[in-house]
Amino acid sequence: MSIKLLVIEDDPDGAASVRDAATDAGFDVVVAATGEAGVTAFREQRPALVLTDLVLPDIDGIEVLRRILQLDRRVPVIMMTAYGTVDSSVRALQAGAYDYIQKPLNLDELESTLHRAAETCRLRDSVNNLSASLRDKFSARAMVAESEPMRAVIAQIEALADTMATVMIQGESGTGKELVARALHADSRRATGPFVAVNCGAFAESLLESELFGHEKGAFTGASAQSKGAFERADGGTLFLDEIGDAPLPVQVKLLRALEDREIRRVGGQQPFKVDVRVVSATHRDLHERVAEGLFREDLLYRVNVVNITVPPLRERIADIRPLANRFIAQACELHQRKVTRVNESFYQALERYEWPGNIRQLRNVVEAAVLLCTGPELTAQSVSLPAAPPRPGGGTDSFELPDGMTLEQLERAILVNTLRRYQGNRTLTAERLGLSRRTIQRKIKEHGLNC
Repeated sequence: MSIKLLVIEDDPDGAASVRDAATDAGFDVVVAATGEAGVTAFREQRPALVLTDLVLPDIDGIEVLRRILQLDRRVPVIMMTAYGTVDSSVRALQAGAYDYIQKPLNLDELESTLHRAAETCRLRDSVNNLSASLRDKFSARAMVAESEPMRAVIAQIEALADTMATVMIQGESGTGKELVARALHADSRRATGPFVAVNCGAFAESLLESELFGHEKGAFTGASAQSKGAFERADGGTLFLDEIGDAPLPVQVKLLRALEDREIRRVGGQQPFKVDVRVVSATHRDLHERVAEGLFREDLLYRVNVVNITVPPLRERIADIRPLANRFIAQACELHQRKVTRVNESFYQALERYEWPGNIRQLRNVVEAAVLLCTGPELTAQSVSLPAAPPRPGGGTDSFELPDGMTLEQLERAILVNTLRRYQGNRTLTAERLGLSRRTIQRKIKEHGLNC
C-alpha cells in the first residue's frame, strides 16, 4: 500500500518534478498550489507526509506547518527552501518541521528524506497499534468480573481512571492489585505514557531510594553513571508503588515530599526537578495498624489513601473462578502447546470448593499445572493438585493455650514449620498466610536453621 504525500508548491514545473520523483519512489502524490489549498487538502485527505515550500503566494510555509500540526501534531512535515539560510532552516525546525531540504532539489536527497519520514510514520503507527493493544489488554473491560464484588471494583476503576486522584488499592496478595493499577492507567488519558511498577518490599532501604529517585554518578560505591529513578521513568504516566506498607520509614519521608511538591532529587544530586506522575499504591497490610505500630507515617497514609479500592479475595468471588480458569487453561495450552478439548464439571467444582489463600496467582499456577500434567484431552477433578487449605478466618476455637514448657521462640518455629509444610515449602504462600513479607520468611528460616 503506497503512502500518501501532500506536496504544496506554487511553481508548476517544480511541483511536477517533485510529483514525478515521489511517484517513481512509490508515493501516492497530491499537489496543492497555495498554502490555504494545502491545508484544505490535508484536512480532507489526511496524507501521511507533507512536503511544502517555505515561500508561497498566500501564507508562508511556517504558517502552513503550524496549521497542519494543529490538525495532526504527529505528521512529518518537510520544508523546502530556496534560500538555504540558517535562519529559515532553524525557524522551520523550531516550529516543528520534521526536516528541510534546499532548492534546487537534489532528487536523490529528496527520495531519501521522504523514505526516512515514511519509516518514521510506520514506526509511529506500530507504536500506536501496540499501545492500543496494551490498552485493550489491561483495560478494566478485559478483567473477569462476573461476581458482584468485582463489578463494584470495575465501576470504581471506570469512575477514577481519567482523573489525577491518588489511589490506594488494598487486598490480599495475589488478588490482582497490579491489574487494577494497570487498568487505572490504561483507561486514562495517560495511557500513552509509561506505566512503571516498583515493589517497595523487594529492596533494601538504600536501594529502594535509588530505585525510586535515581542517583547521580559517584553518589555511592558502584554508581558509575547517572541513573533515572522510577519517578523520572514514569514522567507523563503512572507510577505504581506496590506493597507501599513495607517501605522503610526514611524512604517514606522522601515519598511524602515527592508527592506533595511534585518534584524529586536524585541521590547525590543537588537540584530538585519537577515530575508529572500519577501515583497509585497498593498493599496487603492494614496501614492504620502499621501507623499505630509506628511503622508507617500517618501523613503519608493520608496522602496516598485519597481514594481506596479494595480488591476482594478469590473466596469472595466464586462466580469468577470458572471464567478465570478458562482463561488460564487457554493461556497454558498456548504457552505449552497442549491440547485440552474438554473440561469436566468436577474440575470446576474442585476449584470452587477450595479457599485459595494465594488467590488468583495461586489459581493460575494450579490450572497451569493441571494442563501440564493432564495425560488426556479432558481436565477432571483428578487433574487438580491442591495443598491443604487453611481454616477460614474466624474458624476454630476462640481460645488458645500455649503448650507447657514451650518458649515464644519455639512456638514461632513450630508455626513456621507447620505453615511451610502445609504449603509444601512455598515461601510466598507461607508469607501470605502469616501476614509477613517473603523477605521476613526467608530471614526466619535462616534464624531457626530450617532446611527448606
